[in-house]
Amino acid sequence: MKDFSLNFQDTETAFADKTNSELKEKYRLFKFMNSPFLSEIGTNAAKFALSLGLPVKGLIKNTIYEQFCGGETIEECEQTINKLGRSHIGTILDYSVEGKTTEEDFEAATNEILKNVERAKNDENIPFAVFKVTGIAPLGTLEKVSSGIELQEKTKWKWERITCRVEKICERAHAVGQPIFIDAEETWIQTAIDKLAIEMMRKFNREKHLVYNTIQLYRTDGLQMLKDFHEIAKREGFLYSVKLVRGAYMEKERERAEEKGYPSPIQPDKQSTDRDYDLAIDYCLENIDTIAFVAGTHNEKSTKLLAEKLDKKGIPHDHQNVNFSQLYGMSDNLSYVLAKYDYNVSKYVPYGPVKDAVPYLIRRANENTSVAGQVSRELDLIKKELERRHL
Repeated sequence: MKDFSLNFQDTETAFADKTNSELKEKYRLFKFMNSPFLSEIGTNAAKFALSLGLPVKGLIKNTIYEQFCGGETIEECEQTINKLGRSHIGTILDYSVEGKTTEEDFEAATNEILKNVERAKNDENIPFAVFKVTGIAPLGTLEKVSSGIELQEKTKWKWERITCRVEKICERAHAVGQPIFIDAEETWIQTAIDKLAIEMMRKFNREKHLVYNTIQLYRTDGLQMLKDFHEIAKREGFLYSVKLVRGAYMEKERERAEEKGYPSPIQPDKQSTDRDYDLAIDYCLENIDTIAFVAGTHNEKSTKLLAEKLDKKGIPHDHQNVNFSQLYGMSDNLSYVLAKYDYNVSKYVPYGPVKDAVPYLIRRANENTSVAGQVSRELDLIKKELERRHL
């Protein structure tokens, strides 16, 4: 196998599909986001303005929304799907409507996810579909099921409705052969989500890696959960499929633990998270015949480590059980360089009405400013490419 070293500073490759004006706009936006103070004012102002019905939708859509979302509908995402596809990068369409509470809203979201699955089938540019259980389920029910308390009749009915929706989505994915992720969420509702995910794997992962659960390695028990779920799969004769992420709710998790007086479920420091993430990758590689996994990470070191280990073990770059994934609008240096060397790589591309996507965008802005150096790294890369282009 050809020996090479991945160069994630290769900005020419990273931004090859960006015009000069697009690159300059990206630089301006990340410069704004690099100031936590300005970022917080901007995102809160956007939310407030939309709540009052002020005409700011166009401004939001042409700035932060355009950077991190593919469009308001699946049809509007076609340009992004094709653009990423030309660089051999897959698209994962993520319907990012959050905070809904009615049965009608949950049914509407379920139907949108089913449309998502239909759009993805038989398209090599869309390797995975994805959904969040909170998009189709009331938070209170997930929390009660996760706590293990005895359910009242009304809650039992709601849980049955949630289960039916999840099964309907996974059944359709199975029927058309479309792999699908079930995203991870906060610890106090995650047990219910894991329960659903494992049950769907029991039903639909008999012949093919189809339903993927998500493990968050910033949890102190994340690595052990990975091993435990894999053991269940081996024992019961189904295939285990998993997306590995560090996690997205760190501050919220720690605040809640402190407020309610229980030990924080989050690792004490970044080093512990990084250690367990890389150990999780090792575990998956050791069990590559029975685990399909997606390394969902913006961490350059972990990404390079996995790529190098594939070479060391003689595993093809495009092995069907190994995938990389990053968020649309972030870490193009990882995604495009990986694609250049024939690794399986995809981008999460959120979509949905601008107003409904604002909570997602605010969370993304907050996450990016709280992850040490993430926005600064993006800025440095963009600046380097602007200089290379003499702009």
